[in-house]
Amino acid sequence: MSTAHKNLSEFATDDLPDISAKTFAIVVAEWNHEVTEKLFEGAYQTLLQYGAIPENIIRANVPGSYELSYGSQVFAQKENVDAVIALGCVIQGETKHNDYINNAVAHGLTQVSLKYDKPVIFGVLTPNNQQQALDRAGGIHGNKGDEAAITSIKMLKF
Repeated sequence: MSTAHKNLSEFATDDLPDISAKTFAIVVAEWNHEVTEKLFEGAYQTLLQYGAIPENIIRANVPGSYELSYGSQVFAQKENVDAVIALGCVIQGETKHNDYINNAVAHGLTQVSLKYDKPVIFGVLTPNNQQQALDRAGGIHGNKGDEAAITSIKMLKF
């Protein structure tokens, strides 16, 4: 379904597991800081809303979205981390850099998740322009950070 008329922050919350004893790492790309900070805030507040303890939410910054895979791996390999949420934003721009970066990050995060057998959530926006990014980071389409946090919680059921 197209997100043209969809709020990304609308999701089913039935049967969520108890996360009060779970530890989450949120890895945030510094590039497109205005957007990624809003994604972080959405993810953080959603984790708290559904029972996470503030002390059990770890934040780490990486320079850009390309570095999310390695940053996520650092936390995924830790036994005390139950799930990792990777947040970034790669805007289309005038070159195809976004195609290469987005593909590499998606592949990298998948590999980290499978290697360490724990949820590593792709919370990377891939918009065509800055306004689309803002619309998905707390704007008219909700907050992709919220969605990433809920996804991490749901994946802890497995």
